Amino acid sequence: MTSDVHDRTLAIIAEQAMLDPSEIQPQMTPAELGIDSLGLVESIFAIEEAFDISIPFNANEPSQSDFDISSMGAIVAAVEKLVAAKG
Repeated sequence: MTSDVHDRTLAIIAEQAMLDPSEIQPQMTPAELGIDSLGLVESIFAIEEAFDISIPFNANEPSQSDFDISSMGAIVAAVEKLVAAKG
């Protein structure tokens, strides 16, 4: 299941960045992928919908959120954790 969450999360982000998922590396930041703040919010909504989860992200104050958006690896790990907790 974890690899499915990983792959689907990357696919959603890749679609937003207009990239192939294979081009996304774990250490890359949303900015490096060309995803601006609006694109990030759209990606988060899409991820929430895809997995039926609620992501604790405050678009107005991203640094105050409990959701790490510093890199693709961090985003995927956080989504995997939320999906696992949903159980």
